[in-house]
Formats: sequence, structure tokens, C-alpha cells
Amino acid sequence: MTEQTLILLVSFFALLLLNVPIAICIAVATLLTVFSLGDVPTAYIVAQRISTGIASFSLLAIPFFILSGVLMGEGGMARRLMDFANALVGRFHGGLAYVNTLTCMFFGAVSGSAAAAVSSVGGFMIPEMERKGYGRDFSVALTTTSATTGLLIPPSNIMIVYAVVAGGVSVADLFLAGVVPGMLIGLLIMTACFLMNRGQPVGTGEAADLATVLAAGLRALPSLALIVIVMGGILGGVFSATEASAVAVAYALVLSVLVYREVGIRDLPRILLRSAKTTAVVMILIGASQAMSWVLAYEQVPQQVSESLLAISSNKFVILLIVNLLLLVVGTFMDMTPAVLIFTPIFLPALVKLGMDPVHVGIVMIANLCIGLCTPPVGTCLFVGCSVGKTSIARVVRPLLPLFAAMFLGLLLITYIPWLSLWLPHLTRRFLAP
Repeated sequence: MTEQTLILLVSFFALLLLNVPIAICIAVATLLTVFSLGDVPTAYIVAQRISTGIASFSLLAIPFFILSGVLMGEGGMARRLMDFANALVGRFHGGLAYVNTLTCMFFGAVSGSAAAAVSSVGGFMIPEMERKGYGRDFSVALTTTSATTGLLIPPSNIMIVYAVVAGGVSVADLFLAGVVPGMLIGLLIMTACFLMNRGQPVGTGEAADLATVLAAGLRALPSLALIVIVMGGILGGVFSATEASAVAVAYALVLSVLVYREVGIRDLPRILLRSAKTTAVVMILIGASQAMSWVLAYEQVPQQVSESLLAISSNKFVILLIVNLLLLVVGTFMDMTPAVLIFTPIFLPALVKLGMDPVHVGIVMIANLCIGLCTPPVGTCLFVGCSVGKTSIARVVRPLLPLFAAMFLGLLLITYIPWLSLWLPHLTRRFLAP
């Protein structure tokens, strides 16, 4: 480890321990490291790397998907998706738990935001579950973990970020690769709910007949159609992923304002401002992380890490286990976006040398870091869930543990069975091949 690398790590973690915002930690640590290089124009290099780091056509999709997610969150889509999920699985014992998970999967997929799913779905599901006999802390834990499945089911902003950093990875392939893993983790969370609520006096919804299911499905269909429009347009070559994000905004705007009529014209300035603030935070993170990635590359840290990992073992399964454990630790103190930006260039070369597909690597990283969104001290979804549910993190930890186990089992399956991630992209590519 060189002196500059040591400066980078020490300054970054020192600032992080002082509770400095993560983007500032990254930027200041990078600035100090570049300054220590001596013969490099410090301010110019850092400013240049930050600006070029966000100067990407693919990254234009992020503000559009953020705006479409906010429109969906305020446009009444979550309630219609919940009604559909309730018609499908609400009749079973402990059915509201399954409804919660399924609604989070639906809403997280169409909005592309786990935090939005927690706040939108949790706002009415947590009180309803408590009224039906579920513990408030369990309801918060369930909503928090279920919401992360939407980051794997397309469209997903974090997949766009990974595609930009990895270079040469198709956003469409990533979107397709996340479908089965996202559904798998959702199913495992439902299984954990079944085991946790077995024998418990929790509420069961009324059995829905076919007409009720169809009616609820028709009401939710316009919301779910967004996924079909985005993915169908990308795969059909009608528009790129960036253009698809603009189409998503137009569709969400029409649906929220003209069809559902739950967003008024007067609400649009507030929604635009909220989206702009979120976009600004994400872009600052991306720019600062890209500058840090340049410093890491300059110091040849990815090559050193790759050589160190391969020196430990040439067994792909062992290396994957080590990488997963490191990312689980990283996820506890770093948000998903900077973690993907910083650690993708470090781990990807070593994993590709072992024969892994970059698309599979991306899905493994995202599934891993989804767990970090539910763990303190930087668990965004956990904090949002506790705020919505009006409870404390200490009370939620106990019911979180079995759900963590379900997510970790899903991570292992996704990691060691590449077919779960890759079969749909390969099948689609073969089907669409001329």
C-alpha cells in the first residue's frame, strides 16, 4: 500500500466516523490524496474528474427515473397496486404480510426507488397490519426489507450507475438479469413471513373471487404497464434506456394528472423541486466517486486488490464469498450508489479474470448492497421505515433478523447460480437475434 492510498483511506474513514456526509468524505479524501501526489494540479484534476464523471448520456436516465418515481409515489399508484396484491394473496393466513411484500415489489419496480416504496407503501400498510394483529416492529421490518426488491426488478437507477462504471455492460441486459433475482428474494421474504407468523393470531383477508381479482388487476394495470413500456421499448430497439426514462416521466405524468387525477398542476413545482434535490445529491455522489475511482486507478489499487484476491485462492467460490463478506461490511456504513461507484472498479477485474460475466457481477453487488440499506448505521430504508412506523431501530432489529437470513440466502443463491441472473438476457438475445 502506497503512502497516497493510505492518505485516501485514513482521511475517508476519519471523516466518515465524524458523521460527515458521504459525498463530502469522498471529495475531501480525494482532494487530499491528489494534493499529496505533488506534481499533479490538484484542483484542476479533481474538478475535471467530477465533471467528466457525470458527463454521460446514460446518466441522464437517472433524473428522469427519479422524477417518474416521485410522480408515481404521489399519483395513487401504490394504493392500486396494494389492492391488486391483496386480491391475489390476502386471503391466506398472514396474508397482509404477503400483500406488503408483493406491493413493495410492484411499487419498487415501477418507481425504481426502495426509499419511495418504504414511505409510500409503509404509510398505509404498517397501520393496517398493526390493526390486523401484526406487531408494528415486524411490519416496519417487513416493509424495509421488501422494498429493496424493487432495486433488482427493472427499471433501476443503480443498474444504470453500475453499467456506466463497469463500461461495456448493457443496461438492457442488467434490467433483464435482475427480474428473477428480485422475484426470488421477494419469495424468500414471504417464506420467512410464513414461518414467523405460523401459529400467530394474525389477520386474514377475505377470499377474493375471480371478478374481484380481475377488477383489481385492471385498476393496477396502467401502473404495471410502465415496466412493459420501458422494457419493451428498450428490447425492441424503439428507444435507449435514457430515452426510456423520459418516456417513463411522460407516462407517469399522464397517469397521475389526467387518469388517476391525484396530482394537480399546482403540485408539479413541488414535485419537480423534490426530484431536483434528489438528483443533485445523486450526481454529487457520482461525480465525487468517479474522482476517487481515478485516484484508485492512478495508484493501481484495482490491480493490487485483484492480485491479492487471486493470491488467496484461485477458487471462484472462495473469492466470491470473500467479496460478498467485504461488501456486506461496506454496506453497513456506505450507501449503495457510492459503494457501487467505488468498489466496482476494484472487484470487477478480479472476478472477470475468474470467468464471471460482468452482468452477473453487477446483480450480485446490487443484491448484496440491498442488505446494507436495511442495516444501521447508514441503512436508508431502515431509517425511513422507522420514521414512517414511529418506532426505534432497537425495537425493529429482532424481527429483522429472520428477514435478513432470507435475503442472505437469496444472495448466496444468486451468487453461486449464475443461471438465475443470466438466463433471461441470453434467452432474449437469442430470441431477438436476426
